[in-house]
Amino acid sequence: MTAYDVAIIGGGIVGLSTAFKLSEMYPALKSVVIEKESAPGSHQSSRNSGVLHSGVYYKPGSLKAENCIRGKKLLHEFCDKHSIQYKVCGKLIVASRPSERGELEKLYKRGLDHGIQCRLIESESGLRDIEPYLKGCAGIHVASTSVIKFSDVVNKLSELLCASGKDIRLNSKVERIKAGEKEHLIYTSSGEITAKVLVNTAGLFSDKIAQMGLDSVPLRIIPFRGEYYELKEHAKKYCNALIYPVPNPEYPFLGVHITRMIDGNVECGPNAVLALAREGYSWKHFSSKELAETLLYPGFVKLAFKHGGTGIYEVLRSLNKRMFLSSVQNLIPDIREEDITPGGSGVRAQAVSSDGKLVDDFYFVEKKNQLHVLNAPSPAATSCLSIGESIVTKLATAAPDIF
Repeated sequence: MTAYDVAIIGGGIVGLSTAFKLSEMYPALKSVVIEKESAPGSHQSSRNSGVLHSGVYYKPGSLKAENCIRGKKLLHEFCDKHSIQYKVCGKLIVASRPSERGELEKLYKRGLDHGIQCRLIESESGLRDIEPYLKGCAGIHVASTSVIKFSDVVNKLSELLCASGKDIRLNSKVERIKAGEKEHLIYTSSGEITAKVLVNTAGLFSDKIAQMGLDSVPLRIIPFRGEYYELKEHAKKYCNALIYPVPNPEYPFLGVHITRMIDGNVECGPNAVLALAREGYSWKHFSSKELAETLLYPGFVKLAFKHGGTGIYEVLRSLNKRMFLSSVQNLIPDIREEDITPGGSGVRAQAVSSDGKLVDDFYFVEKKNQLHVLNAPSPAATSCLSIGESIVTKLATAAPDIF
């Protein structure tokens, strides 16, 4: 049995960032990152569109807004220091029809309130000065948006943690937790660990880990798969940087967008379809137990009753290439079916409350010497260093005798 001051469950980008900030702020503490996979960052951290968000979408005063804006600054500084490539390319948020202009102008005002460099464009010709093939009646140009390969950040964080003598325990699935007043006993597939402080950053399984350490958990993680198509080589000319639709304010998803990634490839997507397993990256990935847990959860039943039509549309769009293409053509009509080919996919860990609401902000639950991150979808990767710093500050305030 190995004893630690702090154990962090989940070796994704948020867990690694927390361990990194802990090592910076309290280098004498002995810490471990516990990860069930054979490599860190195997899920949400590496299966995403690689966008460093500016923060324009997020409500003032929200944890998403606060951490995204600060996190982007910290991550740029981290990348500059450690020679990690990123590219400031800018982004257009586009109103395809006049009915979307009201929501677009709200986003523009929000961006200005956050101090974000953005410009309102009120004509299609103005949009086409930036993206020549674009269709739309108005848009916002957010100049500071960047693209990056988040797996590069994951690898560097892992390297720095190991170099500073911190432990990353791979192939270690947490099976049980015996929470105590002064010490937590963590049973893993590779052995037992004790820790004075427990941090849960387990992403798609964060609610499951929380159930091991807390008396009750106020929400459930519902997995939503996002699927992508890629533009073939001859069609990459249709997109210079990042093109997003005006998002539906009822959902915490950003809609099907077109992204020129840092390697030059261009992705179209994602949709948002219920995954058949927590790590269900295609229709073939299926877990009867996990799917039953989702379908029988009262919060999901209420969510499905309220938004069932949208859910059915997402399923149809997933199964029908032409339906998916129509969403892409809302932004760039010149793209044709022969221009796109199936790409990758990711699964978003989306928290849903028992009353059927999609949790729209980062969500933390604290108990004595425990902190559980129960909702950290996008922009968590952008925000990772800020979230990690916030977690360490919360823990140090709650347990000054340990820190």
